[in-house]
Amino acid sequence: MPKDQLFLLQPGFFKESEGPFYCGDSVAVEGLLSFFPQLRNEVDVHYIGAPCPRAAIVALIGADNQSAPVLVLGHGRVVSDAGVETRTHNGVRFIDAPDQIRRYLSAQYGVAHAG
Repeated sequence: MPKDQLFLLQPGFFKESEGPFYCGDSVAVEGLLSFFPQLRNEVDVHYIGAPCPRAAIVALIGADNQSAPVLVLGHGRVVSDAGVETRTHNGVRFIDAPDQIRRYLSAQYGVAHAG
């Protein structure tokens, strides 16, 4: 079963002539990875540039779903927490809400939950 694929925005991006910026939603997920580095062995983490189109995401879940952070579930992955909200594109399930990504990672890989 292929690993889950997590896409986070690389920090230090610019919007026209302003910046550098970081994505607050990506930082929130990155914080969980920092607290529980073992998650990096369970999930393939990809850091992508901010400009669209984001080809790596588009290839998996389409141009309409290229927001980041996003977690693309491995084929056949059974979500252990029924409260986690997933979306689907062409049969590929994904999670694109940062709080839901963190909830999934906590439940799926047995690390602490947000209090």
